[in-house]
Amino acid sequence: MSSSRRRRGHAAGHDNDERWLLTYSDMITLLMALFMVLFSISSVNISKYESLQKSLKSAFSGSILTGGKAILQAGSESTSNHSPAEADVPSIVPLQSTTPNPDQGLSEAQINESLAQIAAAKREQDAFVALARKLNAYARAHGFADQVQTSVQRRGLVVRVLTDQLLFDSGQATLKPIGKPLLTEVAKMLDVDRSPPIVVEGYTDNVPISTPQFPSNWELSTARATTVVRYLITQGVDMDRLGAAGYAYLHSLASNATAAGRQLNRRVEIVLERLNPLPTG
Repeated sequence: MSSSRRRRGHAAGHDNDERWLLTYSDMITLLMALFMVLFSISSVNISKYESLQKSLKSAFSGSILTGGKAILQAGSESTSNHSPAEADVPSIVPLQSTTPNPDQGLSEAQINESLAQIAAAKREQDAFVALARKLNAYARAHGFADQVQTSVQRRGLVVRVLTDQLLFDSGQATLKPIGKPLLTEVAKMLDVDRSPPIVVEGYTDNVPISTPQFPSNWELSTARATTVVRYLITQGVDMDRLGAAGYAYLHSLASNATAAGRQLNRRVEIVLERLNPLPTG
């Protein structure tokens, strides 16, 4: 009887001695879960962080401090103990207003001068357009519509005359009789206002020329421009307003690979230059 009691007491004591294993295993499990939670909290999505950094850089004109451990650990430090960075971060520069300041704006005289320049440019533009219409009408009436073109450009009124069959023979700079009435009419129309300068420009195709009189296309184009200038002088145009320039085969209007393109490139342009440039912008 006493022997059986001792055995039961010994078994119960053995069971009570091993119960601490359950508590220990529970504690280990909780610690593992805690470490996993801490690890997940400490992980940073690098791609989202870099995207945020780029957005901030594009939104502000000042330099943005580069990311690193200092930014990641800033939340763990007390703001009262945080010391400012030694380097100053540039402040955002405010946008300057484009509205003129009354204290620094144009004076009444300057405003009136600007308005007068704009009005003069408009009058000159209207005069060029009207003159171009008259020249086009004359060319159509006399069968020169295919050889004469006018255009109002930023540099002024441009009268373009194809040289073939109208002004010069091939490789020559002697004015043909058929082209003199046209140049006479051009001289009358351009001489209505005696102020704007007139520049005559000669152009050729890219076919080389080599003669005793014209060693290259440069001499030929310049001689043709000079011939037109001399004729305009005989028609009463003030020589002080005139100038001549030769560009050879440069500034082509069409490809020199075809006969039609070369014919367009052989031309003389009479430019009535502007005295009042058009406003820009």
